[in-house]
Amino acid sequence: MKDFRVTPIRNGTVIDHIDCGQALKVLRIIGVTGDVASTVSVLMHVPSRRDGWKDVVKVEDRELDPREVDKISLIAPKATINIIRDFNVSEKYNVQMPDVVRGIVKCGNPNCITNKSEPVEPQFVVESKDPVVLRCHYCERIQEDFADRLV
Repeated sequence: MKDFRVTPIRNGTVIDHIDCGQALKVLRIIGVTGDVASTVSVLMHVPSRRDGWKDVVKVEDRELDPREVDKISLIAPKATINIIRDFNVSEKYNVQMPDVVRGIVKCGNPNCITNKSEPVEPQFVVESKDPVVLRCHYCERIQEDFADRLV
């Protein structure tokens, strides 16, 4: 087995322990979709002592806002966020999935009031964190496959 080497970043964010196969969704959440000015490293399906296999995303010159971290917690509930400053980890924390999700997922029910022209913010109760299952506060519909409906 060959070792792989990823260059360290001076300042930025490393999102580690992403569920295998979810790195591209994490990139979409943080807005890395094409032309970027900073270095972005994506490691997919790499060995992990903790989880067996994982994905990792490194973004130079970028720190995440709390809303992005909440979205990542829905896609990768075991992820850790490492804030890098001057080549050192200055902060490290696990994502925390909220008990109630507001304004970051659209309801999958086309007839839900949140999908009409009413000024109502989508809101979901987290029914299960493993696997992630959300229930719409308004129409009660269970949401399991919502990655494409992140706002």
